Amino acid sequence: MVTIGQFMEILVSNPFLLVVMTLILGSIFVNGSTDAANAIAEPVGTRSIGVNQAIVMSVICNFVGLVGMTLVSTAVADTMSGMVDFGGDTHAALIALAAATVGIVGWGVGAWIFGIPTSESHALIAGLTGAALAVHGGLGGVNGVEWVKVIYGLVLSTVLGYAAGWVISKVIPRACRQVDRRHANDFFGRMQVLGAAGVALMHGAQDGQKFMSTAMMAIVLASGSSSMAGVKFPLWIMVLCAGVMALGTAVGGKKIIKTVGMSMVQLDKYQGFAASVSATVSLLVATLTGLPVSTTHTKTAAIMGAGAAENVRSVNWAIARDMVLTWVFTFPGCGIIGFVLARLFLIWF
Repeated sequence: MVTIGQFMEILVSNPFLLVVMTLILGSIFVNGSTDAANAIAEPVGTRSIGVNQAIVMSVICNFVGLVGMTLVSTAVADTMSGMVDFGGDTHAALIALAAATVGIVGWGVGAWIFGIPTSESHALIAGLTGAALAVHGGLGGVNGVEWVKVIYGLVLSTVLGYAAGWVISKVIPRACRQVDRRHANDFFGRMQVLGAAGVALMHGAQDGQKFMSTAMMAIVLASGSSSMAGVKFPLWIMVLCAGVMALGTAVGGKKIIKTVGMSMVQLDKYQGFAASVSATVSLLVATLTGLPVSTTHTKTAAIMGAGAAENVRSVNWAIARDMVLTWVFTFPGCGIIGFVLARLFLIWF
């Protein structure tokens, strides 16, 4: 396990690590501004909680989710570290990793400027894959066994998130048909906030581990090793990554909250609760099985399922379509950017 003192020694011997770590932390910051904000969007849309209170809740829950889940299971981080291989030349590998991260940050910032809740998880996976392809000049740098888990996760997050949101939103009105509507609204308003807290916890567990694994990969490469086998994640790097993610949510979260929680679909409080529960369960299943899924993708599918359960027309499908197109473009877009930048960086540095 790498201590802070050992990290500083590696940094002194390989100053380029500072550049790479800064870029990775920038990616985590952008993730906090986009994906983490999306996780808490709908209770704000139903006015169950204020924007500022929701952001504070997200900051705390993301921090606890990353640190807590990593102490229990590192399945997602292990999948990420085994997904690509940058080869035995650790200097070239570190340069390629830096190139991939530049592309990820640029893509995420663009999405944030336009208020589109793109998937930073997919951007990270695509960017790393493109950079690995550039180093090897072919598919030799991609571990197909691990990479296929991305496809499994994509299907799981879409189907389970949407279906569970739809089913729960159908069941709740029938189960509560004898309950006073005002009391039911008050109850589900409180429960919706708790549900959103659950999604924020799982966002920290999912996305936090992905980016933490990338940061640990940079440290290992800078130390002269090309293998992540047996690497343990020290508490200080968990705290560092969680803290930067929290800062990103606090600084830039409001714009994404408005897009997802207020523009895409207008939900009743029980529907918001249904969406949060659906997303939390889907993310928990994916995290424990090591499937790297997109929190944004999962939560948005759950929101759409919950909204469509009452009336398909209640969903603003134009906004939903724009987000789906963004996801579709993320894989090839970030993959190409990672590939091109890695090629250029390897020439320049």
